[in-house]
Amino acid sequence: MGAVINLTVHGVGPRSGGAPGRALGRALEPGEAETWVDVGRFERVLDAVADRPDVRLTFDDGNASDVETALPRLLDRGLTAEFFVLAGRLGEPGRLTADGVRELVKAGMTVGSHGWAHRDWRRLTAPQVGEELVRAHHVLSDITGEPVTRVAIPFGSYDRHVLRRLRRASVTRAYTSDGGPARPDAWLQPRTSLRHDLDDAWITRVLAPPGPAARLRRTAARLVKRTRGR
Repeated sequence: MGAVINLTVHGVGPRSGGAPGRALGRALEPGEAETWVDVGRFERVLDAVADRPDVRLTFDDGNASDVETALPRLLDRGLTAEFFVLAGRLGEPGRLTADGVRELVKAGMTVGSHGWAHRDWRRLTAPQVGEELVRAHHVLSDITGEPVTRVAIPFGSYDRHVLRRLRRASVTRAYTSDGGPARPDAWLQPRTSLRHDLDDAWITRVLAPPGPAARLRRTAARLVKRTRGR
């Protein structure tokens, strides 16, 4: 296989659950509504990638919609996905529970870590590093019964210090939010997040091979992130 395309889903379903800025039982964080997709758009994406082995699906944040809404639709199409869970928010309103994580694993899905409390990994204190990159992995490993060694970087925020910490934590793959295609076996994997207003043109554009100018821009942007300091 050549390049792969990694797509990220954050939440599926109505963005408003009876009060402004709420979705499925909890308040949305600032900017989160931009990546929360309704069921119809989510299904359009699934149908577009069902016969595309070069497309990989990932889910961030550990929302309850991962099990309640997304999982049955993945199974209906014979699709699998990797779910990156916030270990410190398990059981909160609108979030996955430990039993929900086990249900994902039982259904053939993979579980990775999105950290502990959705913090920017470039701004962590020493105690927070332990929570985000050690404790979160242990909690999820205990729930799944398998080692958890893959992560999705919150907010796509990383620099050379973050990458060094991840390697020291024995992370075997790190997903970003940089967009564009990836080498299937690369340690650092760019992803493209689904948008609340995606349409058929968006799907076609994201799934199409990028042109030379787009490849150059993305390569330059990733290089800056990999080498920058604080």
